[in-house]
Amino acid sequence: MIARICFSQPLPRAASAMALLALGMALNGCANMSDSMSLAFADPAKYDLYDCKQLETERKSLATRAKDLQALMAKAETGAAGTVVAELAYRNDYVAVRGQTKLAEEAWQRNKCHDTAPTAATTGAPPVAPAPPANARGTRPPMRSGGAVY
Repeated sequence: MIARICFSQPLPRAASAMALLALGMALNGCANMSDSMSLAFADPAKYDLYDCKQLETERKSLATRAKDLQALMAKAETGAAGTVVAELAYRNDYVAVRGQTKLAEEAWQRNKCHDTAPTAATTGAPPVAPAPPANARGTRPPMRSGGAVY
């Protein structure tokens, strides 16, 4: 009786290993398929009436969103079963953003738009503090004889 139990266990283990292998291959196939079908999640006419300024803003926001989703997917992949979690939670959004980015780029090229030169406000440079008055050298103003200055 004990011998039958020992010999019967490898079969379910092998079957479960084969099922996990098939599941992994199926998920890999779905991931590769979704990359090629990125336009299925995007509206092809969305950017037809956008001008260059609107397209520039949209392109920047899409690039930021794609970068954020990639970071979330990379973070999810560090955990247990992370690849599955990343695929289920973030892949559809990432594919949709990629499709929108491709359509925005096509509209950008079709409209013959050019990037605007970055200004100091958009580059993230800290604002320059105004120069202090000539008589100010880090000292407090003189006190009045009538009382404290509030």
